[in-house]
Amino acid sequence: MSRLFKYDKAINSLLYALQQLGGKTDMHKLCKILYFADQRHLSLYGRSITGDSYIAMQFGPVPSCVDDILKALRGDSFFSQSAEIDSLKKSIIFENRYIMRSLVSPDMDELSETDVECLSYAIDICKNKNFAELTEYSHGLAWSNTRRDREISIKDILREVGDDEAYAEYIADKQKLQSAFL
Repeated sequence: MSRLFKYDKAINSLLYALQQLGGKTDMHKLCKILYFADQRHLSLYGRSITGDSYIAMQFGPVPSCVDDILKALRGDSFFSQSAEIDSLKKSIIFENRYIMRSLVSPDMDELSETDVECLSYAIDICKNKNFAELTEYSHGLAWSNTRRDREISIKDILREVGDDEAYAEYIADKQKLQSAFL
């Protein structure tokens, strides 16, 4: 799905989650919020909020493009000195290697009502869970069916929430078609 990645929606989704969590939280929790929000939005509305692809990492699904952006923001990337990252440093900063803090409010014009609905749902699921609980909670069918460090299939993401095979196939095909035209 990474060809469908929506940078502005992803950043504003992070900012919205940070705002709802009191202005700061850890990177792990934010990644899980994006996963569950994208999963729900795919299931209910047929599209992802961020357009990111999710990788089955040791501690659960990780949004690939967002993870790259956050590593650059943290200073752990060749791209840490890029103009885009310098600009992003005016919005989000790392207090240490894992805790992030927002410096600005999200641009709510970038997020649809359904985006906010699904983000709020995911925030409610994740906000009171610690690292270990979030890791265990995110080790569902989609993560379990994927080799570590590989992309999780859209079909498995949808199967995990109980969507039927025909719908999962339809959404996966729709994503491939959209990606082909970008």
